[in-house]
Amino acid sequence: MPHDPTLGLTEQLISRRSVTPEDGGCIPIIAARLEAQGFTCEAINRGGVTNLWARRGTTAPLLCFAGHTDVVPTGPVEQWLSDPFTPTIRDGMLYGRGAADMKGSLAAFVTATEAFVADHPDHTGSIAFLITSDEEGDATDGTVAVTEALKARGEQMDFCVVGEPTAVKTLGDMVKNGRRGSLSGKLTVKGVQGHIAYPHLAKNPIHLAAPAIAELASTVWDQGNAHFPPTTWQISNIHGGTGATNVIPGTVEILFNFRFSTASTADGLKERLEAILRRHGIDFEIKWTLGARPFLTAEGKLLDAARTAIRDELDIDTELSTTGGTSDGRFISEICPQVIEIGPVNATIHKIDECVEANALPKLSGIYRRILEQLLTRHA
Repeated sequence: MPHDPTLGLTEQLISRRSVTPEDGGCIPIIAARLEAQGFTCEAINRGGVTNLWARRGTTAPLLCFAGHTDVVPTGPVEQWLSDPFTPTIRDGMLYGRGAADMKGSLAAFVTATEAFVADHPDHTGSIAFLITSDEEGDATDGTVAVTEALKARGEQMDFCVVGEPTAVKTLGDMVKNGRRGSLSGKLTVKGVQGHIAYPHLAKNPIHLAAPAIAELASTVWDQGNAHFPPTTWQISNIHGGTGATNVIPGTVEILFNFRFSTASTADGLKERLEAILRRHGIDFEIKWTLGARPFLTAEGKLLDAARTAIRDELDIDTELSTTGGTSDGRFISEICPQVIEIGPVNATIHKIDECVEANALPKLSGIYRRILEQLLTRHA
């Protein structure tokens, strides 16, 4: 049996050491394949990050495939059963860093497009690829740089499929049609430093903050809605004190994060949290960072095409979800009204011995090809 082209390209990409924000030579491989299919490839690089914008066609509708070549660090290499950058198949699973997140999806994008163009060389509309090497890290010079450049010249997308690993137990069982927003804060509560034996001469900021923290932790921020779970607030770090056991600290620093739905706004959450702190009489400062706004793709052509493609390729019905962390869909949604994420099973992403079912890769390519056929052919 000949080697499957999607599997082969995935193995080629895994073998490239592209720990974020390095591309490791992945984008030139992808660009060469796309240029052979009539794509115009453009480098939109920024801050040492490699970004590719490739387009075939000039008319609407524009369907974009989006993803990233960078991967997270491997962790202790000696704990891997095989070298993380040597693609290895064992018991039907393809092992290697990036196998699931998300070099398998990138390969499936390419082979799906190659098959589609071969069958439909005069397809309607346009196909684009937005590929970055800065998704797993700071994500400040990757997809956001491309979307800003496209916005500046008035170039918009109609549909976008992001290749994030979205499946839970088996390929196609879940599609992300949105993501929650992320709002972080660095809270500094001010007190008065002093000797721990003379507490009346000091003011302990940890003690002052504790009742407010308890209220914040128990606050119901919203009820969510039909598409999103309720907004959550979590502390990630607390730091206070000099390291000595006999000194009351002058300040305590608390890092926290909201994961919020479209039922709340960033400004509304800021106002409510600060009101609680003021009600407790706390002297404080907050530095806010809005990491992502929530986005949602409602029912429409793209979701219909995805559901049909998964049903026809795999004979299963998919579930829609907005759970999980942030993705580059948060940037793309600024210039694209319909953004969804479809990819392989995410059970091993960022872990030792990351892997993907080898037989799932050609099926994933088939899903992407069927989406193209539904949206960019004459009967669409």
